Amino acid sequence: MTKTDLFHQLQEKGTLTDKVLFRPILMQFAAEYIGSNYGLFASDYKVLVEANLRCMDDFGLDMLGLISDPYRETSAFGAKIKYVSDGVPRCLDLIVNNIDDVKALKIPDVYKAERTLDRIKASEVLSKTTGGNIPIIGWIEGPLAEACDLTGIENMMMQLMIDPDFANRLMDKCMQTAKDFAKAQIETGCEIIGMGDAICSQIDTETYNTYVRDRHKEIISYIQDLGGNIKLHICGDTNHLLPSYSDFNLDMIDLDWQVDIGHARSVLGEKVILTGNINPVTVQNISHDAVYKLSRNLVEKHKAERFILAAGCEITPLTSSKNLKAMSDSTLLKSN
Repeated sequence: MTKTDLFHQLQEKGTLTDKVLFRPILMQFAAEYIGSNYGLFASDYKVLVEANLRCMDDFGLDMLGLISDPYRETSAFGAKIKYVSDGVPRCLDLIVNNIDDVKALKIPDVYKAERTLDRIKASEVLSKTTGGNIPIIGWIEGPLAEACDLTGIENMMMQLMIDPDFANRLMDKCMQTAKDFAKAQIETGCEIIGMGDAICSQIDTETYNTYVRDRHKEIISYIQDLGGNIKLHICGDTNHLLPSYSDFNLDMIDLDWQVDIGHARSVLGEKVILTGNINPVTVQNISHDAVYKLSRNLVEKHKAERFILAAGCEITPLTSSKNLKAMSDSTLLKSN
């Protein structure tokens, strides 16, 4: 069976016979693993593709991913981005400062903007290279995260409290761009779209339900109507938000280490694939034997469910390759 077949079997039957799927989030780790750097990984689709393929071969990844940094759409909207070799790209300017800026903000053409096009090219190349045999996870920014990238976290948090018109107008434009970007990635070969909206873990349930929940639901439905699967990624403590996701019809959701998988299952039901949830700092700091035991405990506990082993968020660049390999090795199930 291909890795795509295994993913479909997990979706349809809820369990696999020989292994639990393994898909950690790899960015700077992957770039440095192939002797490159984060700046090139984020700016050159050829480096992103090479890093993903090498890590798949060496660490037994069951999916490939296009996640790189938060500023693809931000750049498309017109913000200036600086690449650095050993860290996340930096956004040099906030292009939305007031309601007039929001009104004037134009929806970008994701096929013409350099950074969104670069990710679309990565999708095309990975799709052709793998021939549909490996699930490819595209990536978009959620509406609140993208709004924060455009206007700044502090300002956006203030606008949520004092100016609903500002907040709603800006997130609507972010949502449209997310849809356009998701569609482009699906059309070029991505079976799954990850939507990152990590800032949501920092707001209360009422604010989430008032401003973000329905937008997330709309984007999820849109992606599924296109024939894609959706993976929601909100790292951090999201226990207070789980009930708000309950009618999203999610295909997959990343859970960080603060969220108990069993509790999330009880809230979200049996059909969603839960991905997680080891603390990435723990994966970095303990021995590979300890990583294996920790991972194996999760595998044994959740192997009969729709579950994918991963860390709660990105594998850190200081993590040893032995530790990542230990996670991968833990997913193999003993034959009866």
